[in-house]
Amino acid sequence: MNPISHSPHKQIIYWLLTGCFLIYIMVVVGGLTRLTHSGLSITDWSFMGSVPPLNNDMWQERFAKYQQSPEFQKVNATMTIEEFKPIFLWEYIHRMIGRTMMYVFAIGFIYFLIKKKIKKEMWPAFVLLFFMGAMQAVIGWWMVYSGLQSKPAVSHFRLATHLMSAFTLFAFTFWFALRLLYPKENVEVSEGKKIKGLTVLFFIVLIFQIIFGAFTAGYVEGNASKLRPGHIFNTWPKMGDSWMPEQVTMKATFFENVFENASGIQFVHRTIAFIVVALICLIWYKSDKLKLTKQQNTGITLLIFGVTIQFILGVLTLLYNVPVIMGALHQSGAFFLFLSCIYLLFHLFNKKATI
Repeated sequence: MNPISHSPHKQIIYWLLTGCFLIYIMVVVGGLTRLTHSGLSITDWSFMGSVPPLNNDMWQERFAKYQQSPEFQKVNATMTIEEFKPIFLWEYIHRMIGRTMMYVFAIGFIYFLIKKKIKKEMWPAFVLLFFMGAMQAVIGWWMVYSGLQSKPAVSHFRLATHLMSAFTLFAFTFWFALRLLYPKENVEVSEGKKIKGLTVLFFIVLIFQIIFGAFTAGYVEGNASKLRPGHIFNTWPKMGDSWMPEQVTMKATFFENVFENASGIQFVHRTIAFIVVALICLIWYKSDKLKLTKQQNTGITLLIFGVTIQFILGVLTLLYNVPVIMGALHQSGAFFLFLSCIYLLFHLFNKKATI
């Protein structure tokens, strides 16, 4: 039985879930844009009001603008216009999905406003939702703009900020939908409170893992080569011949090694992966003895399967030196884990969820 069909807010819920789906698609296409080195192919912001190049003259105009960018001059000087077209289209699709998402939210909001379906208590959530959406667009351009200056690479800090802003927007939108879908009721309370703290800890560790996943996918600031942390030490379980090679501690301070050393970043990403696995095993063990709601059990099951698949994907992605398809699947796995954790947290803190 579909619980949405019985909700008085079902239209708004479907609208919010559509937004969640578009955010997911945008994250996946954003990952593909990064993996195909397409993110700096469009050198202006105003293109958003235009159609894609439809003839040779339009392509020549776009290519001429790209030829003025640092990436073309320092990295892709031999690129032809035929090689340029695919990377332009990836970035174009990524931006157009963002624009579509803006239209979906704006048109939906106006419709519900006219139909008087927006309750007074919903207004703070809607204001925050639109603010976060606008900030996501601004952060996206802030990230791209940094790679259009003298250095043809996007800082891994800006990449992580852009990714986490998208995840945060998704989390808020999904939580808002769940709040409308599962209103509190005066029914028996489960024993979920016994794993609340552990689940919150898991969520915090997961966030750090996603951030370091973005660091691993990006270019480390100051790295003279075009090598990304994910493209070194493509062995597992050891990094080369060692569990912790000398390169991990080659910089002067701890923080430099953790945040600005490519080998150190990959080491941290590997290490957090084992912590994530250990925590989900502990949650699984403790929850097995508790009386939980159906939704809480579903959330735990999703996390168990999600962590298992994501760990395997992570190892395969590393071993095969981050092929595009594996990289995209690995990022999708992170998104699925994040979604599952939000779902479980909601039902753990929704104290009156139905048994």
